[in-house]
Amino acid sequence: MIISIALLGFLLTAATVSAEKTIILHVVGTVTAIDKQHIAVKTTARTAPVSVKLTDQVRFKDKNRPGSNEPPVAGDHVIIEAMKENKALFATVVHYSAMRKAPATTR
Repeated sequence: MIISIALLGFLLTAATVSAEKTIILHVVGTVTAIDKQHIAVKTTARTAPVSVKLTDQVRFKDKNRPGSNEPPVAGDHVIIEAMKENKALFATVVHYSAMRKAPATTR
């Protein structure tokens, strides 16, 4: 019984330590460039754009089209949820609002 409690305490401590190494950040600004590997965002806090890496697991959420998973384009306003690992930012979710006009629908 005591061994089980000690083992459980060790596992909880190990999970806490590993969770502290991953830091979640938000990057807010305007997209200046985007490709399959990264997105560059101009923020108000820095003069140079912030580069955030994109992985296959990243989700794109368009405010105006909730069902879409299309990436933003240059000029769109973004809020990126990113994880900081070894001084690099990796996007998990990219929320954005398209600055381009949607095509008009005909009836």
